[in-house]
Order: sequence, then C-alpha cells, then structure tokens
Amino acid sequence: MNFSLPSFGKKSVVGLDIGSNSVKAVEIVLKGKDKGFELKSLGIAPMPAEAIVQGAFLNSSAIVETIQEAIQSGRIKSKEVAAAVAGHSVIVKKVSLPTMTREELEDQIQWEAEQYIPFDVNEVNLDFQILGTSEGEGQMDVLLVAAKKDLIDDYVQVITEAGLTPVGVDVASFAVENAYEINYEAEQERVFALVNVGAQVVNINVVQDGIPAFTRDITTGGNQYTEEIQKALSIGFDEAERLKLGGNASEQSQEVVPQEVEQAIRGVTDTVVGEISRSLDFFTATAADSHISKVYLCGGGAKVAGFLNTFQERTGFEIEFLNPLSRMLPSKGFDPVYLDEVGSSLGVGIGLATRRIDGR
Repeated sequence: MNFSLPSFGKKSVVGLDIGSNSVKAVEIVLKGKDKGFELKSLGIAPMPAEAIVQGAFLNSSAIVETIQEAIQSGRIKSKEVAAAVAGHSVIVKKVSLPTMTREELEDQIQWEAEQYIPFDVNEVNLDFQILGTSEGEGQMDVLLVAAKKDLIDDYVQVITEAGLTPVGVDVASFAVENAYEINYEAEQERVFALVNVGAQVVNINVVQDGIPAFTRDITTGGNQYTEEIQKALSIGFDEAERLKLGGNASEQSQEVVPQEVEQAIRGVTDTVVGEISRSLDFFTATAADSHISKVYLCGGGAKVAGFLNTFQERTGFEIEFLNPLSRMLPSKGFDPVYLDEVGSSLGVGIGLATRRIDGR
C-alpha cells in the first residue's frame, strides 16, 4: 500500500474505483506542459446489489465481472491499475514523532504505529509520509496510514482475477484530494474540506496548508436512501434506486405517493448531513485557530435532491460541488451531457489515475 500527491509524466495508470454501487475505470494523460489533461478513457459498470456490503466483498465473482465490464466499456487497453480503500479497516492519523530520516523511520514505523492504531500491527499494511517540522523542538509531523492486510488482499485478488495488474492501493480520501489538486488552483493558506458521498461510505478530508489535517470515513451513504425508500414503499432495489434519482415509478407502483419518497430522502439526508457536520465540528474544536472556509462536495450521494441545501443550512459553510473534470479535455467521442451527469462521482477514479503517471 502506498499513497501520494499527484505528479505527472508520460506513463499512465488506470484509476479503478471499486464501489458498492458501481466500478469506475478512468484513464487520463498529460497533454504537455501548460496544455492540461485529457480524459482518455472512462468505463462505468453497475455493481450487483449486496456484492459489497460495509466494505466486505461478499460476491467476488460478481465484483470481478463488474471490473471487467467497466474496463471493456471504456475500451481500456492498459493492464496496470491503482485502487482505493476506505472504511473502518483503514486508519489515517497525523502524529508527531522525534525528528529522524525517512530511512530511520522505515526501520521504526511498526513500533511507532503500535501506539496509534487500534489493530494488531502484524495484521496491517503500513505507509507514511513525512509532512515537515512539528511545533515541538526536535519533532516532525508524520501522516500515518494503516489498512488491514485482508482488505488489501481482497482488492488484489479481484483485480488480478479480472486480468489486471495492481500497481498501487491508495486511500479514497487522498485520491479525491489528488483530483482537487489537478483541477483547482492551490490554496495553501486556506482550510477546506473535501466530502465524497459514496454509496456506502462518506470520505471526509480536511486540508490545511496543502496537506491532510483530518480524515474520517463514515459508514453511511447513497444506498441508505435506496434502502429507506424500499422500506417505505415495499419495492425492489432497482425501483427504489430510480425513485431516489428522480426517475418515474413503474406501472406496478403507480399508487406510490411522491411525498413518501421525499420524506424518506429528507430523513436520510438529515442523518447523513448530521454525521458529516459532527465530524467537521470535531476538527474545528480540536484544531486551534483553524476555520473551514469551504466544503467541496462530490460523489453520487451528494447529488440527491436537497442534499446541498440541507448541508448548507445545517453547517453554515460555503458549499461547492467538486468537478473532477473541470480541467479535463475529453477525447473525441465523449458525450458532454453524460460527463456532466457522472462527473461528480469520478473524484476517486480521477485521483487514482494521477498517482503513477510519472512512471514511479
């Protein structure tokens, strides 16, 4: 497992976002200095319901088939992919350690990590990034990342069985930050939050001085809307999914009262926004003199009707939808309407596609 901020070169890697709702395969290329980036390939395939539940791979064969379908639909030839992990099996902590070289820290990282992670250190993959000098004399800030080995193994297995080669595993919230970095002007002095509302997990990343200051994954998301609509109306998953996204009810459910759908959506939005708000409040309360100036929302769940307004009313933050394609020059053949429709859900995939473009 490793993570990085974006750097660019000639070699591309496929960003493979394996989600509980869909698999998104993204390939981008750098057109040249000052010429921007090109969205070379994009393939999206729907994931069968309950193939992935709370981060657990319950139907590996279905996941493998969905990965292959996404690769094929994007007409992607490259075999090297980077994936992202999230959820309760992933821990990210900013810690202060005695100043030492990277080589020295590599030798001591397991011992240091034991003090900060709630898992057996022998059951996790560890990585770190030295952020710089800490406020304490002789101290340095280090971003420590730990992910359970069985989680990493699950990703490696399905990717390999799909006929692809995993070259890196990143953290989903860092991938979204990478997507932000290549699409927006760097604002080193500001504190802002990136909130990615996925189907089953919400990734929160508060960035301060250009580096992650606080990350948290909340195990809730877009699928909760679908489940509540199913319960309220006694209908199937696919039908509830259409209603969540504003589609028309089928002939079998013509008696459905729209207010029931709206009520279910409003209830879930209040719950999800409440969880996110508490996390952001926690950061503000524990970070001295740090005020979040803006929140960037992305992910399919953030596009549910009323989500942005409720978020803004509840938190008072300035809110903007993150567009992971704002600086992308689509290759010929892409439908602008389609890209506008799916763009907000591509934060993780776009961010992953940046991570080894320099061939490292």
